[in-house]
Amino acid sequence: MVSGIDSYSSFVYLGLVFCGSAMEEFRQIGEVLGSLKALMVFKDEIRINQRQCCLLVDAFDLAFEVIKEEIHRNLYFSERLTKWKALEHPLKELQRIFREGAQYIRQCLESRDWWAKAVLLNQSTECVDFILHNLLWCIPVVIEAVESAAEISGSRQEDIQRKRLVFSKKYERDWMEPFIFQLTFGKQYLVSPEMCHRMETARREDQWILSEMISDKKAASGFMKQENMLSGLLLAPRGKFFPASILLLSKDYRFRRRLGTGGKYKEIQWMGESFALKHLIGEIDPIAQEVSLQSSIMHPNVMHIMYAFCDEERKECFLLMELMHRDLSGYIREVCSSRRRIPFPLLVAVDIMLQIARGMEYLHSRKIYHGELNPSNVLVKTRNSSQDTGYLHAKITGFGVSAANQTPIDTCIWYAPEVLEEQEKSVDSIASKYTEKADVYSFGMICFELLTGKVPFEDGHLQGDTMSRNIKAGERPLFPSPSPKYLTNLVKKCWQAEPSQRPSFPSICRVLRYIKRFLILNPDHSQPESPVLNVDYFELEMSLSKKYASWARKEPLQVSDIPFQMFAYRVLEREKTSMNIKEKSSESGSEDASLCGDENAPNLFTLDDSLSGSVNSSKSSQGSSDASKSSLDTSMNSSTKKVNGKDQKETGQRQKVKTVRPLQNTRMNSRRNLQPPVAPSSGSRRTSGNSSEAELP
Repeated sequence: MVSGIDSYSSFVYLGLVFCGSAMEEFRQIGEVLGSLKALMVFKDEIRINQRQCCLLVDAFDLAFEVIKEEIHRNLYFSERLTKWKALEHPLKELQRIFREGAQYIRQCLESRDWWAKAVLLNQSTECVDFILHNLLWCIPVVIEAVESAAEISGSRQEDIQRKRLVFSKKYERDWMEPFIFQLTFGKQYLVSPEMCHRMETARREDQWILSEMISDKKAASGFMKQENMLSGLLLAPRGKFFPASILLLSKDYRFRRRLGTGGKYKEIQWMGESFALKHLIGEIDPIAQEVSLQSSIMHPNVMHIMYAFCDEERKECFLLMELMHRDLSGYIREVCSSRRRIPFPLLVAVDIMLQIARGMEYLHSRKIYHGELNPSNVLVKTRNSSQDTGYLHAKITGFGVSAANQTPIDTCIWYAPEVLEEQEKSVDSIASKYTEKADVYSFGMICFELLTGKVPFEDGHLQGDTMSRNIKAGERPLFPSPSPKYLTNLVKKCWQAEPSQRPSFPSICRVLRYIKRFLILNPDHSQPESPVLNVDYFELEMSLSKKYASWARKEPLQVSDIPFQMFAYRVLEREKTSMNIKEKSSESGSEDASLCGDENAPNLFTLDDSLSGSVNSSKSSQGSSDASKSSLDTSMNSSTKKVNGKDQKETGQRQKVKTVRPLQNTRMNSRRNLQPPVAPSSGSRRTSGNSSEAELP
C-alpha cells in the first residue's frame, strides 16, 4: 500500500524501488514538478507572463496531490506490478503535459533579451487554452484509471464489491448539473471557483503587469530610440500598422530563407528569435480591416498576425507571425512511404483532429468561416517535449490575408457538395463556401487523410468535372479495411450530403476528447482491427446537447467546462453500457450489435427522454425507498454468491456490479445528497495487502 508518502519529493527519493511502468511514470511526474518548484524560487525573475506561470505550477501541484491521494486511498503498493496496468498510459500522457508546461515556464524565465521575450510571448494564450486545456482533459482520465485499478485491488471480494458500488454511485445523474458538480468535485477535477477565476484573469493580469513594467522602465531611465519604438509596439492596440523601419532597419534583423513556393513567406530572425514574415505589395487600405481582425484572433490552434508593418511610399506590407515547420499536406507526404502508409499513430492522429476542430470551433464562435479548409492550410510543428511520441502542434491558416500560398490541384475534393453545386451555377459565386457546415465537410476530408495517409479519391480515375459530379451524387472516399469504426463513423457524419446532418465543431470537439480518452484507457484499441465500441458517442452528444442549452450555442469554450463535459459523457456511457449488457443477456442467440459499426444503424436505446426529466415513479416515496433497498440487497447477495462459484471470472463480476443501480430520488433535497461518494478509507488497511474492513460511508 502507498503509505507515508506526503509529497512528490518522497517519490523521487524512493525512485529506485518504484519498479513497474505506472509507478515509474508517476515518479517522473513528481520529478518534473520538483524541478518546477525549484525554478519557482526565482519566480520574481519571471518578467513575462508571471501570473500564468504561477497558475500553471499551482495547477500541476494540485493535480499531483489529487492523483497521489487517489492512489493512496485506493491502491496497494505491493500490487503495482500486477494490478496497476490501467494507470500506465494515462500517467504517461499526464507526464507529457507536465513536460510541456515546464518548457513553457522555462521559456518565460529565460534571461535573454527582455524585449525579444516580450514581443514573442506577451500575446500567447498557450498557458490556459493549450496546456491547461490538456491538463483538465487528462485529470478525469487518470482518475478513471485509478478507479478501474481499484476495482480489482485487494483480495477480499466483499471489499472489492463495496468499492465498485461506491464508484458506480459517483457516476449517477444526481451530479449531472454543472453547479452541483463544481461544488462536489471541483477541487478533485481542478475546477474550484478559485482556480476558474485564476484561469479567466491570469492573462489579463500579465498584460497589465507588462504595461506597468514598461511605464516604470521609461520613467526610471528613459528609452533609446529602438526601445521607444518597441514599447509602442507592445502597448498599441492590435491591428495597428507600424513603420516598416522598426523591423527592417533593426540591427538584429536577419533574413534566413524563403518558405513555400510563392515567395510571399520568409523565415526571419529578429532580436534572436525566429518568426515567419509575409510580404505583401499593394495598397494598405483594402487589407487594413482583415489585418485588424486577424490580429485580434487569440487561440493556440489558429495562426494570427502578431504585428503589422508597412512602408506607405513603397506600398509594401509586412505581417509578422509565429514560425511553423510546414503544412500538414507536406508533412504527411514526407512521413508516408511505400513501407509506412499510415502517417500517424492513432492517438496522435486524433490529437491533431482535435486541435484542428478546436481552431475551427474558435473561428466559428467569432463568425469567421474558412471556406478553404484543407491540409495545405493547416500548419504544424513538432512539440518540444514530444520528439519521441510524434505529437504535433497544429494551427489553421489560409483565411483572409493569411491565405496560403499553396493551393491544392484538386480543390473540388475538399469542397462540400452544396459548394460545388453553387460553383456550377456561377463560377464567381462563393457564398456557400463560407458556412459552418461547408467547413465541417472539409474537416471530414482532412480527417480521412490523417487516418489513412491518402489524399481523398487519389486511387480513383475520376478528375475534374467528373469528380465534382460524383461528389454531388454522394461518392465519398473509401476507408481501408479494417479501420476503427468509432472514427470512420465520425468522419462519415462530417461529410454527409445534407448540411443539416453534419455536426457542429463544438460537438466534434467533445466527441474527439472522449475518443482520445478511450484510446488512452484502452491502448489495445489503437489498432485498426480493434473491436467496435458498444456506445455511439454521437448519440451521447445528441442527448447531452438537448439537456444543456449552452452546449448548442456557438460560444468560445471555457477550458474549466471540460471536466464536467467528460463527467457527463461518462455517466451516460455507463448507463448505456449497462443497458446493452442487460439486453444482450436477455436475448440469447441474438447477434451482437454495434452502434458505431454503421452510421445508419438503428439506435438500441434512447437517452433523450430520461435526460429531459427526473426519474418517474408511480409508487409512494416510501415504496420507492423500500424497492431500492430491496433491489440493492438482492443484487449484493447475488453478487456474493457468484463470487464463490468456481467458474466466475473477474471481468464478469465487474460487469454484473455495474448494472446494479438503486432508484434515484426525484430531487436532491438534502445536504446529505450533496456529499460525494468516497471509496473505503485506506487508514484501516492491513499491511498484507488485503482490503480495508471499513464500511461504506
